[in-house]
Amino acid sequence: MDKIIQEPQAESAPINGRRRFFNKLWAVLGSLACLELGWLSFSILRSGKGKKNADNEDVIIQAGTIEDYAIDTVTAIPQGQFYLSCLEDGSFLALSRTCTHLGCSVPWDVEASKFICPCHGSSFAITGEVLTPPATRSLNTHPLRIENVVIYVNTGKIEKQMQDGKSRSVKVYSP
Repeated sequence: MDKIIQEPQAESAPINGRRRFFNKLWAVLGSLACLELGWLSFSILRSGKGKKNADNEDVIIQAGTIEDYAIDTVTAIPQGQFYLSCLEDGSFLALSRTCTHLGCSVPWDVEASKFICPCHGSSFAITGEVLTPPATRSLNTHPLRIENVVIYVNTGKIEKQMQDGKSRSVKVYSP
C-alpha cells in the first residue's frame, strides 16, 4: 500500500504570518502616502486663495518727504521692496522691483541710468518703460500719494503701467 505523506502544517504558518505582516505594512504605507498627497493638494490650493486675499490689503509705506529726493534720481526703498523715481518734472513714481518678463529682481544701474535685468538683459527707463527686450511690458507701479510733503506708497497693490507708455506718476505742485 501506498502511504500518503502530508507535510506538517506548522511549516506553512510562518510564511502566512510573514505575508500577512507585509500586506498590512503595504496597506499602512499606502494609506500614509494617500493622506500626504491629500494634505499637499489642500495646502497648494489653500495657498493660492490666501495670496489673492493678501493682494487686496493696503500696506502703506512712508517713503520720506519730497525734499529727500533729488530730481531725476531713483532710490531703493528696502522696507517696501520698490524703487521711488523722482522724474525731471518733479513727479514721483513708485516702481516694482520685479521684471515683467521672468520675475527677476531688477536693480537700478546708476552709471547707465536705467534698470537692467540680470536674468535676461531687458532694460527699463527711469519711468519703467521697456528700452530693450525680451520684456514687452513696462515695470509695474505701486499707487502713491503725497500729503503735506510726505510720500506714502501702497505696496499692497500693484498697477500695470499703461500700454501707451504713459506712467502713473504723481506731480508735486508748489504753492
